[in-house]
Amino acid sequence: MHIHILGICGTFMAGVARLASELGYRVTGSDTNVYPPMSTQLQDLNIIVNQGYDTENLDPRPDLVVIGNAMSRGNPEVEATLNAGIAYTSGPQWIAEHVLPGCWTLAIAGTHGKTTTTSLLSWILQHAGCEPGFLIGGVPENFGVSARLGERRYFVIEADEYDSAFFDKRSKCIHYRPRTAVLNNVEFDHADIFNDLGEIQKQLHHFIRTVPGDGLVVYNADDRNVAATLELGCWSHRQAFSLHETRDYSARLLHADGSAFEVLYDGSCVGRVEWPLFGEHNVSNALAAIAAASHVGIEHEIACAAAASFLSVKRRLQPIFNANGINIYDDFAHHPTAIRLTLDALRKRIGDKRIIAVIEPRSNTMRMGVHKNSLPSALAEADLVLSLVCTDLDWDLEKALGPHGLLLPSVDAIVEHLKRHSTEDDHIVIMSNGGFDGLSQKLVNALSA
Repeated sequence: MHIHILGICGTFMAGVARLASELGYRVTGSDTNVYPPMSTQLQDLNIIVNQGYDTENLDPRPDLVVIGNAMSRGNPEVEATLNAGIAYTSGPQWIAEHVLPGCWTLAIAGTHGKTTTTSLLSWILQHAGCEPGFLIGGVPENFGVSARLGERRYFVIEADEYDSAFFDKRSKCIHYRPRTAVLNNVEFDHADIFNDLGEIQKQLHHFIRTVPGDGLVVYNADDRNVAATLELGCWSHRQAFSLHETRDYSARLLHADGSAFEVLYDGSCVGRVEWPLFGEHNVSNALAAIAAASHVGIEHEIACAAAASFLSVKRRLQPIFNANGINIYDDFAHHPTAIRLTLDALRKRIGDKRIIAVIEPRSNTMRMGVHKNSLPSALAEADLVLSLVCTDLDWDLEKALGPHGLLLPSVDAIVEHLKRHSTEDDHIVIMSNGGFDGLSQKLVNALSA
């Protein structure tokens, strides 16, 4: 069977491609944004990726076209698929029909922390000998790939609230029907899809509806929007986790930066974790993963040992350079809350050393200016904030960067500025949910030279 994937280099769709390849299908695809790490994964699988969209990419005619949610009417391959009557589906629907049947599905939902929690939960199950399958919106360093089938008993999936396709406006997560569900947190995001927070909560409520009565919903008791979402209705068992009060699962920080902590269950210590990650948000992610793993029978001690050997996810405050006292991190944060949590965690880690944040206002929500008033406080821990001049925004980006902000005309100008002005003990965090025109590698090359 020949499957052709539109938007194949997106983190989710590249995972779909990998799973289809493991199932023995012939896989091809098209995209315009071809860059690592997903393009590298596809090359390693010998999957043909067409640069750009063209009707010729559908020759020979595929048996099925899997259409990514970034595709819209007017795309040449979408139009050709419809005109030729080729069978088509969305990525999450394909997963639901071809991968999840027969599996105990563990799905992680929420605005922030999905990728890290999904990766950690997958690693806990792997450490316990379960050989889980998984589909993750990033590349966990313990595995080196974003997706695999595993032994088909357990499947861990990142349950995104973004829509499924232009023809299916339901959130992806609604397709997965998990037995174990995690709800990390809920905030307004994806302003190009949702009008307000209530619309997101409604979709997550529909997600919770699909969990069976003898299933489990693991939820963040520190998030009032999560509580409001559950109040819409929940018919399953629940377990809470919290950093600030004793709940089912809680934590006692041993280091202020979150690099070491005790895991408490019903107020009693059940394990200790000392790991390379830091930040209270990652401690919260760990509690969620440990609670979910317990639901499938993983003992707390084993889960904590697995967490201690967890290596995080590429582009999640990932160190990519350290020389002459200068440190560079590649980070995916693009929502003000994620930016704030990342910079706060780094500040607790490095003390009063200088933090330089380099941000790209790339996501639809960011470019629409929905969070412009939240950006200055989110960037408060940065001593210097750099960004590109964006002439197509109808809001004042320079003002949103705060008092330490600086706009530069190009990526090369950013590289040159950092090359000239970076000093020993600087920590440079590059924040983007895209390729940022290769800024990370360009800066590494410049400083290495």
